[in-house]
Amino acid sequence: MPLSPMTFPDGHVGWRAHDHATVRAVLADGRFSIRPDLMHNPFGPGSPGDAPPSPPGAFTDHDPPDHTRYRSRLTGQFTVRRMRLLAERLEVITAEHLDELAAQGSPADLVEHFAVPVPGLMICELLGVPYERRTEFQQDAMLLTGASGAEADEAAAMFEAFGRLQRFMLEMVAAKRAEPTDDVLSDLVNSEQGDSPLTDDEMAAMGMALLGGGLDTTTNMLSLGSLELLREPARVEAMLADPGAAVEELLRYISLTPATARTALEDAEIDGVVVRAGDTVFVELGSANRDPARYTDPDVLDLARGTAGHLAFGHGIHQCIGQHLARIELKIAFPALFTRFPRLRLAVAEDELPRRASLVIGGLERMPVVWD
Repeated sequence: MPLSPMTFPDGHVGWRAHDHATVRAVLADGRFSIRPDLMHNPFGPGSPGDAPPSPPGAFTDHDPPDHTRYRSRLTGQFTVRRMRLLAERLEVITAEHLDELAAQGSPADLVEHFAVPVPGLMICELLGVPYERRTEFQQDAMLLTGASGAEADEAAAMFEAFGRLQRFMLEMVAAKRAEPTDDVLSDLVNSEQGDSPLTDDEMAAMGMALLGGGLDTTTNMLSLGSLELLREPARVEAMLADPGAAVEELLRYISLTPATARTALEDAEIDGVVVRAGDTVFVELGSANRDPARYTDPDVLDLARGTAGHLAFGHGIHQCIGQHLARIELKIAFPALFTRFPRLRLAVAEDELPRRASLVIGGLERMPVVWD
């Protein structure tokens, strides 16, 4: 059955979409909303109206026409030229942090010294964070995404970090207007706004959305991807032989964001099943990426598979806007890591690796490694 009934924690009977074709159909259908304030929460108590509307500019949680207005301003910022320049900077940043990892000495934490700082600095490059502010920016970004490993009073720390980052992003908007540099935020602030100009609050929220979408996901892909590669030496060899194919298969296999949700704005028929207006559909990206109707032996990690059409970055109008940058980061970082440390291995048993307690994006708190 393409859609299966599902009872949500608040008692709402909604739906699960779990095969590849149905997941794509729901994500591409304009009759389904991404707005959190319209959804039944699949992870805990929460009925529509319990969650506040997302702030203006937080384009990942808006429907058209607002989403179209925001995203169209960003789409043109991810140019071939900018991706090339960011790739060049990434090669330098990656090499510098591998030097620091070597200087740290074996054993060392791959999360702390590699998986967290490399994506963090790439977000700084993308947004144009001044060098003298990058340390504080990264520290708050790590707190916000839960990548800092802090446990005490975590909710309060995340709330405070969110407030500081919001204020910092507003300061950045004003600074880029006064003195633009070569980065996405400068181009956004100083671009032709047309009949519907963006407010400073909207542009700051768009910057926050880019931060949230680009840091946590790539950090966890670097750690979890490295873990998968370390399980078998042949996997490292396959990755070095064809990094592009290996990255796509790792994205499919790990499916870092395993699920999302949509709510029907009107009655909508999907493969013969009528989803009523107000029904929430739990959309299982991870399950779709392991659909045997789409992939042969889907539970096998085959780095030479040449995976096409996976849904790790979503589908439809909300497909990840930074996916090309994420691919660049992974295709540069993995080969660099295993070329520099060909005898890299875990310093502890795999079942001793502390994992992040998250229902949305999984990852590792720490990953002690050794080499010789």
